Amino acid sequence: MRRFGRWLRANAEGFLALSIAIVFGLLGVLDVLGPNSSVVNGAILLTLALLAVTLLRDRASVEKALLNVSAVLVASGPEVGQAQAEARRNTDRWIFKGGTGGSLRTVTLPKCVEIARQERRPLRVQLEIIDPTDDDLCEEYARFRSSLSAGAGRGKEEWTRERVRLESYATIFAACWHRQRFTFLTVEIGLSRVMSTFRWDLSSSCVILSQEDPSGASLIFENGRSYYRACNRELVASFNQARRVHVDRAAAYQLGEEPTTEDARRLFALLQLDLPSTLGERDLTAMIFKATREKDALG
Repeated sequence: MRRFGRWLRANAEGFLALSIAIVFGLLGVLDVLGPNSSVVNGAILLTLALLAVTLLRDRASVEKALLNVSAVLVASGPEVGQAQAEARRNTDRWIFKGGTGGSLRTVTLPKCVEIARQERRPLRVQLEIIDPTDDDLCEEYARFRSSLSAGAGRGKEEWTRERVRLESYATIFAACWHRQRFTFLTVEIGLSRVMSTFRWDLSSSCVILSQEDPSGASLIFENGRSYYRACNRELVASFNQARRVHVDRAAAYQLGEEPTTEDARRLFALLQLDLPSTLGERDLTAMIFKATREKDALG
């Protein structure tokens, strides 16, 4: 009975129109109303009106469903790169959440800074990556990335705890380096103690939700849709729970065009992110290369 009641509420106009048509159709066949057809004509008009209301409501429902579907785009392969490039073109902000921030460090941040410098406008960057000082988290992320990299060991750099740590430090270093080279760049950095299997990239035009596996599909939510606002809230809430890196502490320390290992040690000391003793000169040199020269990294 409840099921019938729900169905009746959802289809009230159509059910009423059908009932009127049946009743007055039977009355007409039985000649109950006599020769005066004004009542029948009125019933016909009422039925047509109810049918029109039903059609308009159904059309509105279909349009709403189509609008919700169009608010989410699915991209893969080169389409993701094209969407990223389009999102960078006119944005004044970029919010990132992911693993070590490799893609942000080597592609997104340099290109966004370049465009903002050319157009002489401010740029705000907020990034949240895994905490490089958390050994267990770095180990867990390394295992996760290794499970996705079936080709590791055949010309590809393997994912280890040390590599995860170095990649994260490189992203922090790169953010500070770009900040000093572009006056109108505002950088905020948060270190998460929770690993995410997704990468979030939010610009002023859209949110791109990608998987750490490059072969996986990405979802794109355009600004103005509810999904964009929901993703924005998620990124704000997550960042507020992350451990902050106070970039301003190192604002007075100038990094050169080609920073040295001593620059790296001094910078992280000012940021109160002490580098582990296991990172030697060779590791720091590799980290600086990743921060300032590497192209098209993942993570």
